[in-house]
Amino acid sequence: MRKGIKRAVILHGSEGSPEGNWFRWLEAQLKAKGYDVWLPQLPHAEQPSLREWLAFVQQNAPFVLDEDMIVIGHSSGADLALLIAQTNQTKLKTVVCVSVFTNECGESVATEWEANARLFDVPFDWRKIKANVENQIIILHSDDDPYVPFKQAEYITRQLDADLTIIPGQGHFNLEKSKKYASFPILARMLGRLK
Repeated sequence: MRKGIKRAVILHGSEGSPEGNWFRWLEAQLKAKGYDVWLPQLPHAEQPSLREWLAFVQQNAPFVLDEDMIVIGHSSGADLALLIAQTNQTKLKTVVCVSVFTNECGESVATEWEANARLFDVPFDWRKIKANVENQIIILHSDDDPYVPFKQAEYITRQLDADLTIIPGQGHFNLEKSKKYASFPILARMLGRLK
């Protein structure tokens, strides 16, 4: 694979699919800018395991995950994005986490939800994640997410010295909040500013 080819992975969350929310829209936006994009259906999304999802990505990614790579995850897909960074053999360019959460800083609707009962079967190594991202880690969160309290975003941001962007009143950035989340122009603009 030639050096400098822009690539992106977009990861849906629990009970999700590539057809949900803004994922296909963002895929089209990135492809129009010359990216190779992989938007997989992650296995057993009805009750995912991060260990299983990570193995799936490692075995099925259609291109090399390296310093030309942006990994974008939503909800539990954002947790997977962090684990990809943690375990990857080379640094990734950028990791973007939309509505990310952890089981390390108290309960939330997301961590207590039955669909996520098997999710956290791999521990986070925050130091390793941070060291394995070349450019930046971006955390996108709303102040009124019904599933993931804002303190989750603050906690993860502190662990990673990440860039936290708060977009007020946007819930979980999904179609449940608003039909407008069939697209995500704010995220596309942020990605367009990446070096």
